[in-house]
Amino acid sequence: MTFDFSFAIQIIPLVLKGIGNTILVGIASFIGATVLGLIWELIRRSNRYARPVMQFIIDCLRSTPVIVHLYFLFFVLPYYEIVLPAMFVGIFGLSIYFSGYISEVFKAGFDTVPRGQSEAAQSLGLGGADIFRFVIAPQMIRNVAAPLGSYSVSILKSTPYLSIIAVPEMLGSAFDVASDTYRYAEPMFVAGILFLALSLLMVAGISYVERRLGLTHAHA
Repeated sequence: MTFDFSFAIQIIPLVLKGIGNTILVGIASFIGATVLGLIWELIRRSNRYARPVMQFIIDCLRSTPVIVHLYFLFFVLPYYEIVLPAMFVGIFGLSIYFSGYISEVFKAGFDTVPRGQSEAAQSLGLGGADIFRFVIAPQMIRNVAAPLGSYSVSILKSTPYLSIIAVPEMLGSAFDVASDTYRYAEPMFVAGILFLALSLLMVAGISYVERRLGLTHAHA
């Protein structure tokens, strides 16, 4: 069976039906992973007893495949009468998985801020929340912006995993076309091109943010 470019162009609108969910899951999962990653790191830094516990949890999150998280939430929890919507499972599963990696990004961001600045802020009477808000966070954001941007692209490229739990994202839409027409090359090609276009748009957006933060000049 030869590749039919005219058929590939014809099915673009059908595959695009899932782009809204792809973008929604990508954005929501990135926000969730960032928030959870920051929480994990703050807990890890809270005291010496929490540090090894959180390190173990973070290592477990990073060492298990994302598909295991999705299968557990969607297929195992119902055995214990916990049934979650597929969209929630997709967003929560990706958030949990990538939070382990993003917590390491925040760890590196915290470590690049000189400890003396926090001590100086304490001597001026600032509380812990104010020190984080006005002293640490502004500097840390510059340090973590680039790696966070890279993980946002990684999360977008992981959304096709959600097709296994029947979330109607772009790859799922491509599979629907393939099952209806018994042609797989064209739908997969179209889905791949659309994912490439989304990733390139995100990379362009990340580069813009880096320029606004002065990171490009700093790296140069």
